[in-house]
Formats: sequence, C-alpha cells, structure tokens
Amino acid sequence: MNFYEDTYYHLFNRTNNKESLFRSEENYIYFLKKYRFYLDDYIDTIGYCLMPTHFHFLIKVKSNRPEEDLNIINKKVGTVLNSYAQAYNKMWDRKGNLFNQKTKAKLVNSDKYIITLLTYIHQNPIRSNLVEKAEEWKFSSYKDYIDVRKGTLPSKELILSMIKKEKIKELTEQRIINSIEIDNK
Repeated sequence: MNFYEDTYYHLFNRTNNKESLFRSEENYIYFLKKYRFYLDDYIDTIGYCLMPTHFHFLIKVKSNRPEEDLNIINKKVGTVLNSYAQAYNKMWDRKGNLFNQKTKAKLVNSDKYIITLLTYIHQNPIRSNLVEKAEEWKFSSYKDYIDVRKGTLPSKELILSMIKKEKIKELTEQRIINSIEIDNK
C-alpha cells in the first residue's frame, strides 16, 4: 500500500486461524507501546480498538513528511507486528506466524466515512459480545473520546473539528454498524 501525507487510512489485521492475539492485559499494553514507538513520528492515530484476535486503527499520515518517510510506513507497521509476535511467542512458548501475512490499509476519503469508521471501530467489542457498552472495553480509544480516560494516543482534535464529542457518543451508543461497506465518497 502506498501512503500519502495528510490522508486517512483504516489499518487492520488479524491473527492466523483466529488465534488469540492478546492473552493478558500486559500483551495489549505492550502492543500499544510498540505501535507508538515505531509509528508516532509518521502518523496520527485517530481511533483504535484492540480485540482478542485482531486490531483496527484509524490513522492519518502526518503532513510535510519527506517521501522516504511515506515509503517507510509499511516497513514500520511490519516491524511493530514482527517485534510483537516475537515477544508474544517467547512469552507464551509459541512458534510460527501470529498475524495474517498482509496488513490491510484502506483509504478513507470522506468525512462521513471517517466518522462511520470511528463508530464501527469503537463498536467492535459490542458486536463481538465482549461488553454491553463501548466504554466498558479498555483497549479502545472510545474512553478517551468521552473523557472517561485521558489517554494520549488518539489525536482527538482532528475528529472533534468535524463532529462534537456528544455526537460521537450518540452514534456509538445509537445503533450497531455491522459492516463498513458504505459509500466511501
């Protein structure tokens, strides 16, 4: 995937055979630390959700980046996944690939799609019957958007310039989005 500056993407991947990606709270935290260490210089994270077998990130590539930075984002994503998988395999005495071979990065090119995708990402734990309410799931940016937690990962100001915090809460609690195959125009 080619990345372009000042552009939004839905970044996601899952484990092979729906195997557990996170077996402990420590695993979730370690994954986010790796993600920030390798990618914070290149992207703004708008929203995220880490699920037991997969992850979703809504990202925006930072502006005014040299072309070599744009070309290195794929490699940095791979480094995050490889370094996490190595630590995970060692911790759980496991061998082999943890992730599907290809992480997907889908272009998000409209404000409507950005808001719908953020809602979809935050509703993931509800759709998977892990929680009844989005704010009950620890490993998502939703708590940061509704000010239950003061996390520093999501760049909330980018979304809050498009939509009010109350509307994000209303959309997330209102209806479950089962598919993100919507008009992306």
